[in-house]
Amino acid sequence: MNPDFWESRWREGQIGFHEGAPNAFLNQHVAMLGASRRVLVPLCGKTEDLAFLAARGHTVVGVELVEDAVRAFFAEHALPPTVTRHGALTGYSHGPITLFAGDFFATTRELLGPVDALYDRAALIALPESMRARYVAHLRALLPAGADGLVITVEYPQEAMEGPPFSVPEAELRRHYQGLSIDRIDQAPAEGGRLAAMGGAAVTCAWRVRF
Repeated sequence: MNPDFWESRWREGQIGFHEGAPNAFLNQHVAMLGASRRVLVPLCGKTEDLAFLAARGHTVVGVELVEDAVRAFFAEHALPPTVTRHGALTGYSHGPITLFAGDFFATTRELLGPVDALYDRAALIALPESMRARYVAHLRALLPAGADGLVITVEYPQEAMEGPPFSVPEAELRRHYQGLSIDRIDQAPAEGGRLAAMGGAAVTCAWRVRF
């Protein structure tokens, strides 16, 4: 996970991954996260999904590498955050939303506090294959048994495009989450940018994971 790469993307406005509205799969399947959960959202950017989850009674804990994206979320929602330093990470909080700016791999259970649900729309697919096993292992260390997760992936012929977003096939996803309950609950043709140009060759998938 190259900080310079992602910081330049945000600085230059190359953020096609930012949907600008709540994700369709999240809107359709948010009930599977239960009620009044403390939801972890890794590599969250400034997604509208954060406000969407908070509006439905959840407490939201996001982690984002690029601090400018964290600042942008609070500014665009007119929410003045309380800012606190936590070693290598900086926490921004307002009401039920706390976002940590910094390296996701530097987070701990003690820093994040108790979380009991996961929403991953843009984290796993943002990472190259060489980093994905480490990422999921870290997630599994942060989330307790019984936590529910909504994980969104894209599947396409990886040779057709250089990610991100990267294709994460079902077999790989099941390998990373081996031993856990995982079910495909939805899928649709991928939308937006280069993925949409592939037509039916690119599919977005929603998975329910039970930790």
